Amino acid sequence: MSLTTAPYISFPGTTSEAMAFYQSIFGGELEVLSYEGMPTEGFPVKPGPDAVAHASLTGGALDLRAGDSIGDDLPSPRSSVYSILAMVDTASDGDDLIARFTDAGGTIEMPFLPAPWGDTYGEVRDHFGVMWQVLSPGTA
Repeated sequence: MSLTTAPYISFPGTTSEAMAFYQSIFGGELEVLSYEGMPTEGFPVKPGPDAVAHASLTGGALDLRAGDSIGDDLPSPRSSVYSILAMVDTASDGDDLIARFTDAGGTIEMPFLPAPWGDTYGEVRDHFGVMWQVLSPGTA
């Protein structure tokens, strides 16, 4: 059996912006498919033509899929029950990654410091509400 996995995030109408931001950080190829021109007859909700049906970021340091939530009571991606772990080569790379998130409006949730298990670890929440754990081997 061949199997691959990727996180999928439902954004409240910000998928295009979020995925372009992630591409700017992690590289890769971004494909975005809107509902415009799609037959949506029979859908339980009516998506706007600019709503993103599906987006994929592949081929860089992140394999991620996403789409816009549709409906009246849209959930936020902000949660403490999930996060995405970004593993970098050095603590300097971790500092740089966290700076890219915070420069765009993200907030540090846990400072990037030596962890009790011997690595350097921290957490940053991006301006879309997604939590990122950043881990580098060894300490700075």
